Amino acid sequence: MSSALLAQRGGKGSDELFQLVLQLTLPETPEHRESALLELSKKREAFADLAPILWHSFGTMGTLLLEITSIYPTLSPPNLTAHASNRACNALALLQCVASHPETRGSFLNAHVPLYLYPFLNTVSKNRPFEYLRLTSLGVVGALVKMDDSDVVNFLLQTEIIPLCLRIMETGSELSKTVATFVVQKILLDDVGLNYVCATAERFYAVSTVLAKMVQNLLDQPSIRLLKHIVRCYLRLSDNLRAREALRQCLPEALRDNSFAHNVKDDLTVKRWLNSLLYNVADPGGGAAAAAAVIGGPQPAGGLSSSSPGLSASLTSAPPPLQQQPLGSSMIPMGNQTSHQLPGGLGGGLLPPALGLHHAVDTLGGGLGDTHTGVQSGGGLNPPPDHH
Repeated sequence: MSSALLAQRGGKGSDELFQLVLQLTLPETPEHRESALLELSKKREAFADLAPILWHSFGTMGTLLLEITSIYPTLSPPNLTAHASNRACNALALLQCVASHPETRGSFLNAHVPLYLYPFLNTVSKNRPFEYLRLTSLGVVGALVKMDDSDVVNFLLQTEIIPLCLRIMETGSELSKTVATFVVQKILLDDVGLNYVCATAERFYAVSTVLAKMVQNLLDQPSIRLLKHIVRCYLRLSDNLRAREALRQCLPEALRDNSFAHNVKDDLTVKRWLNSLLYNVADPGGGAAAAAAVIGGPQPAGGLSSSSPGLSASLTSAPPPLQQQPLGSSMIPMGNQTSHQLPGGLGGGLLPPALGLHHAVDTLGGGLGDTHTGVQSGGGLNPPPDHH
């Protein structure tokens, strides 16, 4: 892209924008790079075409990747400083801007840039610098799946993002669980993602077991925004006939009785989803009305039909058994990195397993109501405050 065209794309404030972008790549003034990262991450919402400018400007993406990879040595053993974490988070915020822009998202995926973030998601330390780094990385993935693009889902299913998210969902804080569950939810909402998870017993039960543990934890620490994503994941799983049959046996009892009635009484969306879920997994012999009556509200007319292609069996027919195959068995090596098996057959990992996340995050738009997570309605994640 020519400099003249870049200037035209910059619009109002383009002089300031191009000066900051230039400071990212000037080898003779590396001391200005950190301040440029901070300013660009703060003002990225003000520059509508920042993503194309970052992608097409010479050396800029390489510089951002250098900022990220330069802290790899501090991940294990964990000695990441707050200053280094802040700087990397600002670079990640700019990558998220590129990931969420329709003009650059395809190139972003084709270059396999998200794989550079996975070592951060797979760290062990629960110190605050690591927590901010992990959640900001989750925000980039959240921005990708928020676009409802099948190419994004196809790409992510070839990596270990589902095992990583499952561990975060199981071990993270409420906020990090919310972002990770949102990512899994968006993958499931795509037909390819749903068919992938429901293709084998191991994949299905890996996801459903983590969801069940989260439901149990919500009995002690209620969270309506997290419950909303969990219910939506279960409801989407029930669209698959084989998964629906399995859910009749393994759906948590807390979702069948009145355990969460008080939590969802003012949220009509969650009540409707939960009613539909209970209707779908009720015994075909006539338990649907009783299931719908647990939470209250009208009984769904005919339940939710399966949206998965190729499923023509009726609700009452016995689905074929799920085949035995580990969750990570079909995951391909990532670039030069070989996907290593994780405990429980949950796919690959670049660093030792176990995650612990904490972080205060912003609002999430794109059809999730007033849910609060790290992805804004515009696809951006505000960088965390300085944590020196």
